[in-house]
Amino acid sequence: MIIKVLLLAGLAAAAYTLMHGRRTALSLLVRRAIALLALATGGVAVLFPDLVTRVAHAVGVGRGTDLVVYLLCVAFLFTTIGLHLRLAAMHDKYVELARQVALGAARADAPAAQAEIVRPRAVDIS
Repeated sequence: MIIKVLLLAGLAAAAYTLMHGRRTALSLLVRRAIALLALATGGVAVLFPDLVTRVAHAVGVGRGTDLVVYLLCVAFLFTTIGLHLRLAAMHDKYVELARQVALGAARADAPAAQAEIVRPRAVDIS
């Protein structure tokens, strides 16, 4: 029963991150702290595999391997959401850059276009 609550909380946190995720200094700090915690936990799991099985039994999972797979699925979900947010931000930056380039090109062509309006071309009426 405990694992269901933990997994649902992880999914809710992923949904919140997807809806309200912004790249701030605090979010970067939290992500790095979670990454370091995950690395430390992985090291402990490698050194003491029986501990993973005991934790799995404590949260209601039959095997330690299943617990690791569940946690990897949630971690993959957060990674995917993070990449999605990063690509969306990059896309917005490219759109803004393209707009600035187009406006700059239009401003550079403006004097030539105005000169053509002021001095119309000679028309041959023969």
